[in-house]
Amino acid sequence: MKKMDFFIGPCVLESKDLAHEVAKTLVQNLKPFESEINLTFKGSFDKANRSSINSYRGPGIVDGLKILADIKQTYSLPVLTDFHTPDQAMEVAEVCDVLQIPAFLCRQTDMIVEGAKACAKYNRLLKIKKGQFLSPQETSNIVEKASHFIPKDQILLTERGSSFGYNNLIVDMASFSIMKEFGVRAIHDATHCVQMPGGLGDRTGGKRDQIRVLARAAVAAGADGIFMETHPEPTKALSDASTCLALEQVHEVVSDLVRIYGVVNA
Repeated sequence: MKKMDFFIGPCVLESKDLAHEVAKTLVQNLKPFESEINLTFKGSFDKANRSSINSYRGPGIVDGLKILADIKQTYSLPVLTDFHTPDQAMEVAEVCDVLQIPAFLCRQTDMIVEGAKACAKYNRLLKIKKGQFLSPQETSNIVEKASHFIPKDQILLTERGSSFGYNNLIVDMASFSIMKEFGVRAIHDATHCVQMPGGLGDRTGGKRDQIRVLARAAVAAGADGIFMETHPEPTKALSDASTCLALEQVHEVVSDLVRIYGVVNA
């Protein structure tokens, strides 16, 4: 049976110390599953889509990539980060094993093309989040653009919920089977899908208590992996404090999901 993919880490790279704390804990706590999962550390050097101009965005691309390179070397972990403009793709690909295109940029042709070219040059994975405004069927166009430059086994599509009225998202569990029909892996974003965008006025709200139940459902519905943000003290996180999973809970959640994945893919 193929291993299950997990992309886990803090929403934003708040500091080098925090990144190391999370990475070290993940490696230690998830060691029992090393034969069953592929673990990738994630962390954003910039959160360009914040509700408030005063919100913390991150250390920036130079310092952020230094932190990710250090995590990669110290713990022998592949690393993932977002890029936000086409010209960042090559610089990010020099360090990161997975390049992620944020949801609101998923239809930007230049982002997809430059991301795919960078992945082709450095043999990386291109992970694209399906926009909240996009149907799963429409992601075929994203795959078509990227597959001009890289094979489909280097492309991952991520379900992060669709807009459902104001300040709410909902996950269509049929998305995973639909997106997989395009020959790529489908990932469930377990923490962003429980967001309530703009729900707190100048901040995004969320329903942290629904992370686990929706992740279970997604894996049962055929998701190939899980993207999940975590923090030692979620309520103190500088980004997405309402939806980060407590670091101490990651082991239990992963254990749950690995069991379901094993049944589905037996």
